[in-house]
Amino acid sequence: MFNYLTVKNLTEGVVNIELNRPPANAVHREMYIEIRELFSNLDSHAENARVVVLSAAGKHFCAGNDLDEFATMTPENAEERMWRVREAFFSISECCVPVIGAVQGAALGTGLALAASCDFLVASRDSRFGLPELTVGVMGGARHLGRLVSQPVVRRMYFTGEPLPAEELAQYGAAIIVTEPDELLERATQMATRVSRFSPTAVRVSKRILDEIEWMDLRTGYEFEQGGTVRMSGHKDSKEALAAFAEKRVAVYETRSEDKHWFGA
Repeated sequence: MFNYLTVKNLTEGVVNIELNRPPANAVHREMYIEIRELFSNLDSHAENARVVVLSAAGKHFCAGNDLDEFATMTPENAEERMWRVREAFFSISECCVPVIGAVQGAALGTGLALAASCDFLVASRDSRFGLPELTVGVMGGARHLGRLVSQPVVRRMYFTGEPLPAEELAQYGAAIIVTEPDELLERATQMATRVSRFSPTAVRVSKRILDEIEWMDLRTGYEFEQGGTVRMSGHKDSKEALAAFAEKRVAVYETRSEDKHWFGA
């Protein structure tokens, strides 16, 4: 079904979605459409997914937009194209399960925004992140980079267009786990496997809560978060987690609940 994305299971509950448009995974309109479709309807394309590892084939994670397509952009067609772009990014950040980015090589422009849309990142030492928008006459990506680092760093990267290595971004506060290139997917899978061992219902409830409270003030956000605790206190998985912790054993959780009650809907 997908021409530019590959979907496969890594371990139980861990789904790998791989960008696959060589040589540098530059994203064009069709690929944006595929990203939105896959992440917005994950359960239709990856049954029993508990967590996603977003990676890329080849040397680079994503070197940016397809510049040939950008060259045809005009004020008349730009609005539709920009809608496609942002909906693809938001489909990742608002995915029903956590998304862990596994980044190698270049993550530039759109590549940086794709990475920053993930819940957190694992990146190889050879990776570099940048916003070269001004060098190609466009704008965007600064708000996504603001999820990773402070505004002075965002502005430095935006106005200079110079990419920074993952290790430097991590020093500036970005939630990036830096690893050796040949250990990248393994390390990301380890993190994803840890997530997949929790209650699948609780993880999805938590994902929805975290997406909502990111933009709330402390009082409003914490109250919203507590609402999840109130609802989940009536779920069997909540009691099972407590019992397993007290008895020092592995918890055995129920199959993911699709009852909207748990999600506050």
